[in-house]
Amino acid sequence: MNRLLRALYGGAGMLAQAVVATGMPGDGKLARSIRGRRGLLDRYRAFGTTGRDRQRPLVWFHAPSVGEGLQATPVMSRLQTRRPDVQQAYTHFSPSAAGFAQRTGADFCDYLPFDVAAPMGVALDALVPSALVFSKLDVWPVLVEEAVRRRIALGMISATLAASSGRRGGIATALTRDAHAALQAVGAIDDADAARLVDIGVRPGVISIMGDTRYDQVWARAQCAAATTPWLQRFRAAPRITLVAGSTWPADEAVLLRAWQELTARWPGMLRLIIAPHEPTPSHLEPIERWAVAASLRCSRLDASDAIAPTDSAADVVLVDRIGVLGDLYAVADVAFVGGGFHDAGLHSVLEPAAFGAPGGFGPRHANSRDAGLLISDRGARAVTDGRELRSTLAAWLSPDAPAARRDAGARARARVWNGLGAADRATELVLSLLTVPGAQ
Repeated sequence: MNRLLRALYGGAGMLAQAVVATGMPGDGKLARSIRGRRGLLDRYRAFGTTGRDRQRPLVWFHAPSVGEGLQATPVMSRLQTRRPDVQQAYTHFSPSAAGFAQRTGADFCDYLPFDVAAPMGVALDALVPSALVFSKLDVWPVLVEEAVRRRIALGMISATLAASSGRRGGIATALTRDAHAALQAVGAIDDADAARLVDIGVRPGVISIMGDTRYDQVWARAQCAAATTPWLQRFRAAPRITLVAGSTWPADEAVLLRAWQELTARWPGMLRLIIAPHEPTPSHLEPIERWAVAASLRCSRLDASDAIAPTDSAADVVLVDRIGVLGDLYAVADVAFVGGGFHDAGLHSVLEPAAFGAPGGFGPRHANSRDAGLLISDRGARAVTDGRELRSTLAAWLSPDAPAARRDAGARARARVWNGLGAADRATELVLSLLTVPGAQ
């Protein structure tokens, strides 16, 4: 990294640290991220004093948000089985991953400090990792520099880089090229990813093609979905043809809800919509409830005290007002609609419904999703550009006269996930190899 870029990057990091010290009002994502980092270094130090067993190796996994966390957790689970002597740390960057992090089973989990030398030094000195493993792509230059200085082995799993990614730009590449070059073992998803990773600085000799560990994660969850829990069982007890709309944004809902109103008018009393907004806040849920009232549709909330009766018998629309359950809700989906395709935040996971054998529809913004492209080519999913196409697509699958079409598309989607299994085992071997790097414990 050249001097000017280093100075600018360091200044940005120091500014972020100052904001942590002073706080930020509001309840937006940035404000929650700042609040989550208050007292962060003290928490690292406390673990270093009371939780870190220096006689045992520790692997530090970093996954910035939930999507990358889903790639890390099957490897963490296998590592625990293979090497129960190894402690594990798990860090994230986004506040949306805070609850997920607590469920990873790691010995230590928390936010990643902002990428400044002193805080990163505190983190490294507290965790004393034998290996630091990044999930997907998110390397941090100063963290890597400090890790190299301490002779910590560095790796990356499920590494992928979309052709259109801004990380291939000049400034982004200049910021991270040295960090990518320092990686000692990288498991790329496919050959195209490997070539693009080389372009941004990863050394060709450290790359292996290993696939995507998310396939193992979603498959395992689908196999053990708790179908006997009350909030799932009641859907099975009152069968309707069910569309589960997952991680939707208002831009997705603007298209979906209009289409749904027309479909329910066409097949009254035969369809059910379960909709799980990306952010189940009152400001997001209440407009959907008002739409349902205006459309003369019965609407209930998953966690409402009176939810069981309307959900069991008469609810046309069920609003999911809690997080962490979407991956199980796909178990009752005949068809799925995956959010993000009409929003600029990016498409949510299309693999989750596919693992349950639910064909999926989504909006046009899916270019950065490798899995979406594969499912489209397999005819296990369809992309739509507007409400007319979405209505037509859903009608073809949701029609009471089309169970064979649903089953065929769903089987194709499920086969795509089945064919992608095995990456987690290969990635676990990569992590184990890092523990044999000279200097690692």
